Amino acid sequence: MKKLFIVLATVSLAWSINPLLNAQGGNMKLTSPEFKHNELIPKKFTCQGQDVNPALVIEGVPQDTQSLSLIVDDPDAPMGTWVHWVVFDIPVVSKIEESSIPGKQGFNDFGREDWGGPCPPSGTHRYFFKLYALDTSLNLKEGISKEELEGAMQGHILDKAELIGLYKK
Repeated sequence: MKKLFIVLATVSLAWSINPLLNAQGGNMKLTSPEFKHNELIPKKFTCQGQDVNPALVIEGVPQDTQSLSLIVDDPDAPMGTWVHWVVFDIPVVSKIEESSIPGKQGFNDFGREDWGGPCPPSGTHRYFFKLYALDTSLNLKEGISKEELEGAMQGHILDKAELIGLYKK
């Protein structure tokens, strides 16, 4: 019984420290017609191609959703997680078009307010496309960081969907 209490207390503490964990496991789904989950992202969408964002298909958005947010990052970067795209106040849509600006943009780790495609220095990297359904529009100014967006989303996440793409030069 004591072990069960410790496990439950640990899980509760983890959720209170990182509320973004609470939103996983819903019905929302994120896919791309350009690549499948855990498969290679085509060169067109990378620094070796046209460096435009791939199309994304969104399904199962909760009924009370007021806006969507999208974070794309690479946890395999040599100097820590590298942010490729920060987009928020996206209207509730079923598709984000290729080479589009679907909402307000924050800064990525390239120092730009736009899509920065995969460009790993070596090896195969994973690119996490994380979509959040929110119960509000955030009404923040463009140019915020990933961390500022995550902070603003706390307490407003209805659901989360994730798509992972891979790339190697």
